[in-house]
Amino acid sequence: MGDAVIGQEMIQLASGREVPSVGLGLWKIEQESTAQVVEDAIECGYRHFDSACDYGNEVQTGEGLTAALAKGSVKREDLWITSKLWNTYHRKEHVRPALEKSLRDLQLDYLDLYLVHFPIAQKHVPIEKRYPPGWFTDPDAEHPVVEADGVPIIETWRAMEELVEAGLVKEIGVCNFGCSLLRDLLNQADVPPAMLQIEMHPYLTQEKLTRFCHESNISVTAFSPLGAQSYFQLNMAEAHESLLEHDLIKTIAVQHQRSAAQVLLRWGVQRGTSVVPKTCNIDRLQENLAVHDFALSNDEMSAICLLYTSPSPRDRG
Repeated sequence: MGDAVIGQEMIQLASGREVPSVGLGLWKIEQESTAQVVEDAIECGYRHFDSACDYGNEVQTGEGLTAALAKGSVKREDLWITSKLWNTYHRKEHVRPALEKSLRDLQLDYLDLYLVHFPIAQKHVPIEKRYPPGWFTDPDAEHPVVEADGVPIIETWRAMEELVEAGLVKEIGVCNFGCSLLRDLLNQADVPPAMLQIEMHPYLTQEKLTRFCHESNISVTAFSPLGAQSYFQLNMAEAHESLLEHDLIKTIAVQHQRSAAQVLLRWGVQRGTSVVPKTCNIDRLQENLAVHDFALSNDEMSAICLLYTSPSPRDRG
């Protein structure tokens, strides 16, 4: 990136490049809202945007980025744009075309970070047939199925490394990998992964995995940093699982005169990770970015970390 974002903490990668510690996650932002949300976020001071082929809104994200660049609201070198390789493009011959599709949609010449979205290889679905392809090989079938493809991770990774050599991406990394997969990849990679993106919040602290990454010079980004909020509309979580309503989080928020969301994001940033919360609300955009002028005490950090022992159907720690 160019100049550091004023007032925002940065996460330094092994290469020396820096990522703003708070970004905007674009998962589940409706297409009709995305361009304006991206423009609004840039005006609020966001410089880090977390996108993916599978989110289905990269065209609209590109419209928002292009509009902000055209207005002079920001320079390209001051933005950090991440996207992700979907499961159906893991074979080496499909990796670069998948990236180039994302670049066209985002109206960019390069990405700052490209991630393997899941350590799952699925049967190829041509871009011209269906895009984004989603999980099912034929979603219109009477009984849709996910069809696996026997592609070793290292085959995909070698193709990712070629994207770096071609100057199409600055950094490469992975999502949703555990320690064993990371070890295996590190043992074979010529270009080690710069970033691991995982679900992480006080109900899923990922302490062992985060520690391993820090010891291995792999930076960490937390998605769903506010907890189960991301899963309510997918019927994958219940309202009582909301960390925003937890008594401890609300008590700490009152003590710091902050919102519960700011406490949760501060917890993530203070652990040395970047966080990518999602919102379409401009007040929330501003609120989520304003987490760099206060700090949680060691006791508060420890108490929040212990929430992972609380009963929660989604606790997979």
